[in-house]
Formats: sequence, C-alpha cells, structure tokens
Amino acid sequence: MEQQNSELSARLALAEAVARSGGAVALDYFNRRETLVIETKHDLQDVVSIADREVEQLIAARIRDTFPDDGFLGEEYGLQPGSSAYTWVVDPIDGTSPFLNGMPNWCVSVAVLHEGVPVIGVIFAPFYQECYVAALGQGATMNGRTLQVDATRTLQNHVTGFGANSYVSPEKVGEILASLLAAGGNFIRIGSGALMLAWVAAGRVVGYYEPYMHAWDCLAGYCLVKEAGGWYHPFNTEGERITKGAQVLAVAPGAEADLRRIAGL
Repeated sequence: MEQQNSELSARLALAEAVARSGGAVALDYFNRRETLVIETKHDLQDVVSIADREVEQLIAARIRDTFPDDGFLGEEYGLQPGSSAYTWVVDPIDGTSPFLNGMPNWCVSVAVLHEGVPVIGVIFAPFYQECYVAALGQGATMNGRTLQVDATRTLQNHVTGFGANSYVSPEKVGEILASLLAAGGNFIRIGSGALMLAWVAAGRVVGYYEPYMHAWDCLAGYCLVKEAGGWYHPFNTEGERITKGAQVLAVAPGAEADLRRIAGL
C-alpha cells in the first residue's frame, strides 16, 4: 500500500505539471490562433490543429521520460500500451472548436488509470487559470480549494451540463433534452465535456450527460467528480475498448436518479 501511495503521488505531481505546461503552450497558440491551419477529422465540426498535436506530444514525452513503462492514450495519436498497471489518458485541448473560434471554454485533460480505474484527474483551463486536481482517496481541489458537491442541488433547482456530437442523431438529442425539460430541469452546453465534468465537481452544474464521448474527454473528470462526492457511470477501459466511445454521465447525489432515468441507465 505504501508503495502504491508513493507511485500515485509521483504521478499526481507529474499530471499537474504536464497539464499546466501543456496549457501554457496551448494558451500561446490560442492568442495567435488566426495563424493556425485547421483540419477536419470525423466531420466538419470535428476539428484539429498543430496546437492539439504539439501539446499532446509535449505531454507524452514528459510522461515517457519519467514513467517509460506506463501506457498512454491520447486523442491525436492513439493508444500505446504499457507494461505497468498504469495508463495515462490525455486530451491535449478539449474544446478545440471553442479554442479555434476565440472562446475561453477549453482545457487540458490528464487522467491516470490504475488497472483500469481512474485514480488521478487533472483538468487545467488556461484562460481561466483554474486547475482542478483529484486523486483516489485524496479528495478534489480547484486551485487548492477543496471541492464538494452539494447534495441539496437537484435537477430542478440547478442547471445540467449536456453535450452531443455527430455520433448522436438529432432525434436522440431532441428526445434527451425534451425529457430533461419535462422533468423540470434546464441545460447548458459549452463545447468542452471535460471542463463541464470539472464544473460538476465544482458545483457549477449539477451533472453532465453526453450520449457518446471518448475516454480522453471524460476519465479525468470522472476522478474529480467521484472525489468531490458525486457518482459516475463506468467507462469500459479494458484493452482496445478504451478507444471506443460510450455514454458518459457524472452527477451530484440530488440529481442522480433523474439523470440516470433520462440517460436510460
């Protein structure tokens, strides 16, 4: 147990360091985003630039230098399995569309899994200079301030974060939002699922639901939400399955039953 705690502490320190350093590089690109060449991936709404790739390469290199046996999954360059029980899961810029269009709602997301379980989550939002940090059994913080979800907040007296993309049909999106509104709730969408998961931990939204999301978008936020006293729907992290998208839901206790029903979980 002592060895595992030491291993966790070392990776936690590195996770925060690489999130901050990657965020600094991303912020520099953000401030000169007009010079970036924008490419598309899955569709015209799924965009990428050299900023995403350079930040991921910077983070991956730092991790390889310090923990060469750990696995690594990044949004831009995929999965490199490791020989240890640890895997890093990184989104170099979550919210690339807001980033490229001059909006502040984007972040760097760094998770560490131990035997498939999210044990570290760091989300750094450079524009806001907010760094969310969590580790298994150690709680969650934002810029050093302890985060704890408010059990009195519900679907009806708070706002819910929601996200969707072209993997989800317009009809399904309409059905979900109609159910949410019919239950007395309201919603907000900012274009970065990772940042909205951090906001669940911070109490800014009561929950976050997205019908199709990838591991690099959600696993750091999942650790944050759990350590702040919330609940999350498990994500399949076994082998190559970790690269596949799935439903993502993280929520404070007062809205859990309503949002699980709306999500069909």
